[in-house]
Amino acid sequence: MTKRLFATLIAVCLILGAACAAGEDIVIPDITPGEFDIPDNEAMAFLRRMGIGWNLGNTFDATANGNPRDDLAIERSWVGVYTTQEMIQAVADAGFGFIRIPISWHNHIDSAFTINEPFLDRIQTVVDWCMEADLCAIINIHHDVGDRWYYPDKAHEETSRRYVERIWTQVAARFADYDERLIFENLNEPRLMGTQYEWYFNPVTIECKESAEVINGLNQLYVDTVRSTGGENADRYLMVSAYDASPDTATNEYFTLPADSADNRLIISAHAYSPYDFALNRNGTAAYDMNSQTDRQGVVLPIRKLYNTWISRGVPVVIGEFGAVDKNNLQARVDWAAVYVSTAAMWNIPVCLWDNHAFRSGGENFGFLNRRTCAWEYPDLLETMMRYSLKEYAYAE
Repeated sequence: MTKRLFATLIAVCLILGAACAAGEDIVIPDITPGEFDIPDNEAMAFLRRMGIGWNLGNTFDATANGNPRDDLAIERSWVGVYTTQEMIQAVADAGFGFIRIPISWHNHIDSAFTINEPFLDRIQTVVDWCMEADLCAIINIHHDVGDRWYYPDKAHEETSRRYVERIWTQVAARFADYDERLIFENLNEPRLMGTQYEWYFNPVTIECKESAEVINGLNQLYVDTVRSTGGENADRYLMVSAYDASPDTATNEYFTLPADSADNRLIISAHAYSPYDFALNRNGTAAYDMNSQTDRQGVVLPIRKLYNTWISRGVPVVIGEFGAVDKNNLQARVDWAAVYVSTAAMWNIPVCLWDNHAFRSGGENFGFLNRRTCAWEYPDLLETMMRYSLKEYAYAE
């Protein structure tokens, strides 16, 4: 075990209220360093290289009904703008170490699940921009849950397996020569969509147990498929999710890590918008009190579960989505971000900010980078995340 200094959760400087008055300066909290043990292996070092990430959200994961005549136009349908190299460079220049590129494939395939060549070319172009900026990049299967593609229950298992194998065979072949900075992620938040269990895994039900079993099987198929394509894919880092990508399901007995021919190259993928009422519930509280044990534990407990189950054993974890809805509460979000990012950093877990380019929509406003101007809308929030990111705190004694 190698000892490293990371941020603890104890704020020793000025603790502010949930929101600042109009015109009041934002204050970034000071966090006292603490001492923790992190396993010393190549995977843990790779996580530190990743640092903190940014999601190219609501872009290639956007969907449309049917198969539109120009499927390349879907990229801008939710965010109103096409991705540019300038955007990618802005993310790198801000200090982020990786970009997650969510991708919904089902509007870009034929009946045999063959991906349209121009769309795959477009994905490769954006990945290349990430590589040129020396960023890690994650590409996945995102909003493809459905009975025609994949659905994690026994009734749709055969179709799901064909879909997962076909998509990853093509994607892995296209990127077989890319180095380890390119990471694959199998399924985004796999779940029984449209049921009472969509966001609630109930282990006493047959439906949830069977779904977990199907997801484990799809993860194994994905790993086997990617590895079989050879090249750099033989030992590429591969991310796998449990049911709905929750820290709870990633740490329970129903999730199993796939067998792998590569040594310690599987990454647990989890999402944690926590505490829920502050971070994700747009009708919830706008206040985050760093002095409140309840508020603090709302951040700490999900991340601690991931550390105790996986990181402490040397198995890598990435929190592929986190964020807090804008409720006109910038100071509260700064305080929350300081706690969240430093908590993940002290346990060697990279976090990836969800950015859907929504700023004043009245809905889930997770906008952060203005993609038209390539300017960051909340510089104080950006500074906070960079100050307490894994890259900044991952230093040896």
